[in-house]
Amino acid sequence: MDLGLAGRAYLVTGASRGLGHATARALVRDGAHVVITGRDQASVTEAARALSELGPGRALGVAADQADPDAAAELLARTRAEFGRVDGVVISVGGPPAGSATTVTDDQWRAAFESVFLGAVRLARTALVEATDPIAVTLVLSSSVRSPLSGLAISNGLRPGLAMTAKTLADEHGPDGHRVNVVLPGRIETDRLRALDATADDPQEARRRSEATIPLRRYGRPDEFGAVTAFVTSPAASYMTGSVLTVDGGAVRSL
Repeated sequence: MDLGLAGRAYLVTGASRGLGHATARALVRDGAHVVITGRDQASVTEAARALSELGPGRALGVAADQADPDAAAELLARTRAEFGRVDGVVISVGGPPAGSATTVTDDQWRAAFESVFLGAVRLARTALVEATDPIAVTLVLSSSVRSPLSGLAISNGLRPGLAMTAKTLADEHGPDGHRVNVVLPGRIETDRLRALDATADDPQEARRRSEATIPLRRYGRPDEFGAVTAFVTSPAASYMTGSVLTVDGGAVRSL
């Protein structure tokens, strides 16, 4: 299926690894050019090099911290300078620290709000306001939007608000042709998921228990998630906005 991505340009945050990187791979393989971000310049440079080798799209790595108030405008300007256009933004919102609602400190909440919540909203808002042609903004959140995850109180608190903000932005900017959507990963086998499993007394047993709750009886692969996110962001999904899609092997039981 041709997603219509050839020659288009996208900014993908948190893409030196994990779900953001998987999405960038899917975009590049279909011909899109991408600027990918992460906090470490060496990591994003190497990730961009690997992406460019996939072709036919090209990739540029730029170190950035979403909590920086200037980062949004600077990253969008860099994308335009490199590729001459910005057709969309994929905001892969990183995982805040684990912890229960009882034990997480005020400082942890504030730091997560600045990077996870406000950083994502600022980038989405800036991209939509600056756009002169219709663009697609896709937020990669978590299945905690629909069902809380044990031991991840900050994620449970912030991500549902981001999803509703995304739907509000879709309402506000739809008349200009802009699209805003949300994709919710379940248990996709990334470094972060492996690290969370490793905190259990018996990581292998913890994984077996988790897989038993998933109708497909396995963790998802990053490329499976990336393909869905690339589609949602692409022109092939031109009549999709304000939508919240779950990619979790059927684990979430609610609609």
